[in-house]
Amino acid sequence: NYLNYLIESFLFSNAKRYDVKGKKYFEYPSKYYCADIGLRNARLNFRQQEETHIMENIIYNELLCREYSVDVGVVESGNECRKEVKKQCEIDFVVNKGSKKYYIQSALNVSDPSKLETELRPLKNTKDFFKKIIISKTSMKSWTDEDGILHLGLYEFLLNVNSLEL
Repeated sequence: NYLNYLIESFLFSNAKRYDVKGKKYFEYPSKYYCADIGLRNARLNFRQQEETHIMENIIYNELLCREYSVDVGVVESGNECRKEVKKQCEIDFVVNKGSKKYYIQSALNVSDPSKLETELRPLKNTKDFFKKIIISKTSMKSWTDEDGILHLGLYEFLLNVNSLEL
């Protein structure tokens, strides 16, 4: 009930979990984001400065401001032949507006090859043709890799309302 009160008072909003391959929503668990990061930080007395979570929250809020419908994606990954090694991976955001759909990963830093692979895995496992994007906290120019995944800097995403169309 408390979470519903916080959502109704516009302090938090929730993103439902969406099965990308099954095309259905999970009843539980949802993911909750603060509507105002400043209020969150003040409430926590500026103690928990987890940059990765704050960045993800800022991206979520910006997508809502741009009037997108935002969910959290779930996709299975693993060996296609052996069922026991399959596991669920999370796509940070499944973003919809009209006929447009995007899969977005939020990553503070992807300079380490293993971190980059971790972020790419769920996007590659969607096995569809919707646009896939990784937003990282960098000032690099946007670029598209050999798998067609757009790598976008956080600042470019925030400052350019058309950045998802690059």
